[in-house]
Amino acid sequence: MQAQISKIQNDWQDILQEEICKEYFKRLDQFLIKENKYKTIFPPTEKVFNCLKLTPFEKIKLVILAQDPYHNYNQANGLAFAVNKNIAEPASLKNIFKEILCDTGKKTSSDKSLESWAKQGILLLNTVLTVEMNKPGSHQNRGWECFTDEIIKKISNKKKSIIFLIWGNKAKKKINLIDTKKHHILQSSHPSPLSSYRGFFGCQHFSKANNILAKNNQNLIKW
Repeated sequence: MQAQISKIQNDWQDILQEEICKEYFKRLDQFLIKENKYKTIFPPTEKVFNCLKLTPFEKIKLVILAQDPYHNYNQANGLAFAVNKNIAEPASLKNIFKEILCDTGKKTSSDKSLESWAKQGILLLNTVLTVEMNKPGSHQNRGWECFTDEIIKKISNKKKSIIFLIWGNKAKKKINLIDTKKHHILQSSHPSPLSSYRGFFGCQHFSKANNILAKNNQNLIKW
């Protein structure tokens, strides 16, 4: 994983250099090396840090938080809620696209990989960056949470007027890492079928986010 971070080749390298030298990250690195030898881990090693590769720190406008990657074969591409282009849309992503249509009156212009969002400055951050195939949550409490918490803290401390889209109870637990006086928090239930009707549908986060960007004289997101 440390070697993969060195391939990001943008400003995240310097920002995270101290973090990847810490003991917890070295232990995480060794755990993942062993896991990859004997098990199928998603996303593939070269895509684990995809969200950082595609969204440099300097360009972040929004942050969307999720949990761990999709665990079914070949789904995860390293971006929260996204899947590879040749894979069917998971239910949560379908609901996200439905809300965009209801909110903005337009179908999303993005494909299901969500790479176009990432390239516009949306950090699509899972709080755990890897998972064993068919075992959801299998890489929780191995160190990823420390790493991604630090990413959230650095965004909060070093930037201003970032929009955080907080969907679901697990994401809400990260609000304490964010300086709410400097940044914008938009909260709702999770877009999964189990909770989407408890606040995600009708949240209008996509138009609200663009309204905030407009007030800050920033380019709007092409959802």
